[in-house]
Amino acid sequence: MPNRLPLAVAALLAVALSACSSTRCCEATARSATLTQADRAAIAENSQAWLRAVRAADWAAVAATYTEDAMLLPPNQPAVVGREAIREWFAAFPPLASMEIVDEEAGGCCDVAYVRGTYRLTIAPPGADAIHDTGKYIEIRRKQADGAWLKLRDMFSSDEPAMH
Repeated sequence: MPNRLPLAVAALLAVALSACSSTRCCEATARSATLTQADRAAIAENSQAWLRAVRAADWAAVAATYTEDAMLLPPNQPAVVGREAIREWFAAFPPLASMEIVDEEAGGCCDVAYVRGTYRLTIAPPGADAIHDTGKYIEIRRKQADGAWLKLRDMFSSDEPAMH
């Protein structure tokens, strides 16, 4: 049986390649598919800005790390579409006692990149026991005119078993 890329990776590559702004860009990417150091630094800064804002419960600042037409794809819920809807979704999230993220991998071409990472959080619902969770995320980022890499798509899921 031939070795095949997982469907999710193949779909991500298709999105990234179709999003290149020109054929010349994609041809250049085929020769050199790595992000620049400046791109990697801007991606890392977006991740850290998101984390600082989440820890501060500054939902407008969290939303600012997403594009206007972004989609948040939370588990077991419909897609959350648009920066304002994403802000509202985060604002309704129970209070957090702690949050950590680690961007494990980043790659991309032209003005599209992906980030794969892990998270660890503790939710502190009022009047209830703390809830600890670990999980993973995958994001598609779009480079902005100012060099920032904002989240275009953001999907995450817990490593904990689903409760029935």
